Amino acid sequence: MSRGAANPEILVIDDEIQIRRLLRVTLEAAGYRVREAETGQAGLTEVGFLRPDAVVLDLGLPDKSGHEVLAELRNWSAVPVLILSVRGQDAEKIAALDAGADDYLTKPFSAGELLARLRVMLRRAEPTDDLKVVRFGDVEVDLVERITRRAGVPVGLTVKEEALLRLFVLNAGKALTHRQILREIWGPHAEEQTHYLRVYVARLREKLERVPSRPEHLRTESGVGYRLVLNP
Repeated sequence: MSRGAANPEILVIDDEIQIRRLLRVTLEAAGYRVREAETGQAGLTEVGFLRPDAVVLDLGLPDKSGHEVLAELRNWSAVPVLILSVRGQDAEKIAALDAGADDYLTKPFSAGELLARLRVMLRRAEPTDDLKVVRFGDVEVDLVERITRRAGVPVGLTVKEEALLRLFVLNAGKALTHRQILREIWGPHAEEQTHYLRVYVARLREKLERVPSRPEHLRTESGVGYRLVLNP
């Protein structure tokens, strides 16, 4: 994954080979790197492994609908998603945007509009200058390259651990409630599943805190949730 790099990577999830070919030619000519998946499940797997800069997602897939793919994706990833579909009804667009899509483009489309919408999506996803690299203790979190280091050594984080740490970093100093965190990372259906959160916070503390049993930075807010303290 290379967010912020000169050649962002775009994952195209579409079962029509002609559309994939058209998108590849258009995107590569504009300097993007392109990966492809022809089913929803393959697309989800690719996002997990590749961590692309953005996803172009068709709604009509052979194994599951684009809406289902988007819902599953939003349980664990905030990657920008552009819906590409022949369905141009307002109800379809509203449902996709409400479910977490960043934009919606109806087929047929012009190359210029597609590229313009991707540029806007990628700009919105960029961290601000003062948030590109965040440090606390001996930990350095690079939000652009999505690399976390401790004492200069890369820390191996799972997709969920990375998403959780990113949420804490982007809200450093703020108390986040259990429900807020669960909704953001696991989706609205998980708002009561606080055991998920305890397990993952414990894992982050093991990897990032000097003394995990007495955390200096990933602090518990009793009866509320958690707070990342950069400078205790």
